[in-house]
Amino acid sequence: MELLNSFTFQLPTRVEFGLGVSQKIGDEAVNLGGECALIVTDPGVIKAGIIDQVTSSLKQTDISYSIFSDIEPNPRDTSVEKGAEIARKSGADLLVAVGGGSAIDTAKGIGVLLTHGGAIQYYEGLGKVSRPITPLIAIPTTAGTGSEVTFWAVITDTERRFKMSVGSPLIAPKVALVDPEVTKSLPPLLTASTGMDALTHAIEAYTATLANPVTDGLALYAIELISSHIRQATFNGYDLTARSGMLLGSLIAGMAFGNSDVAAVHCMAEAVGGLYDIPHGIANAILLPHVMEYNASSCGEKYARIASVMGVDTSGLGQEESARKAVAAVMQLTQDLKLPTLKEVGVKEGDLPELARRAAANVSVESNPRKVTFEDFLKIFRKAFLV
Repeated sequence: MELLNSFTFQLPTRVEFGLGVSQKIGDEAVNLGGECALIVTDPGVIKAGIIDQVTSSLKQTDISYSIFSDIEPNPRDTSVEKGAEIARKSGADLLVAVGGGSAIDTAKGIGVLLTHGGAIQYYEGLGKVSRPITPLIAIPTTAGTGSEVTFWAVITDTERRFKMSVGSPLIAPKVALVDPEVTKSLPPLLTASTGMDALTHAIEAYTATLANPVTDGLALYAIELISSHIRQATFNGYDLTARSGMLLGSLIAGMAFGNSDVAAVHCMAEAVGGLYDIPHGIANAILLPHVMEYNASSCGEKYARIASVMGVDTSGLGQEESARKAVAAVMQLTQDLKLPTLKEVGVKEGDLPELARRAAANVSVESNPRKVTFEDFLKIFRKAFLV
């Protein structure tokens, strides 16, 4: 670590973490001056009864609300447009996102359109948003994306079948109410896949070329938390200690990658998600160990530390062998969680070159610790496909 290097770290979001903090939503809405909220969520969250708790708190503080729940995994530009129209018609002056990254990113996009107009595609990239969006409160219901503390929104452009990113500190939630209670009913597959998304964020934030001492510390602790709690949270979902460890790990990983970057795993996973509409966490989980194997020669020291915080006994081992142990530990984790393969989620072998082309065009490719070309991406995709 070079201690003389300059870096920037920012966190525009105030975080409230703990059991039951989601019930403070009414007071937080009042503190932000809100009178009419648009609740952005998805059908699964409504079915779980979580929205009832949110609306009850809003009613107690005389905040009126509308609910927009037309959201699917890999949130679409069309959903952002629909949500913005509902917000305009209802006179919403506050956004409340209750859900995983899809709901939170959709809410960010809605906020951009409410304050800037036009199409969400106008704001693709970093720094296109010029003023603060409609105040946003986020209540994450999955331990996965960390979107409650990032200033990025990933939205699928349905015409291009492409996952685009909108980035600015001005789109970050004002407040994140991070409550392990609301994650305990999450099904095992969703717990596992979103948890692997969080682990990918942490590992890529730690090894990205834009990493800094602050993101390194956050990412390492996130890796430790997630790897030590994900199995228990997946197979015993009502264990609130495990749920708390996962949600805290996801939160911290979001802080880390939001100020560092993601890298080749996300380049590939976003290509898969754009072409096949496969849930992002599952795509990350499938590809993470294969990209780690590719990168191991370029970040052996950091991989050795990853192995250590994951609880792998590396005593007596050299750096190279310890790094291989980290890759093996992540591969074993995906197997223990019974996550699917590329073939099982429907990826066609004939599409691998197109997926590699899309991955190579992703802006985060420059953040990967080892140079990766179209040919390299194709080799990694093929290796993952043959598992």
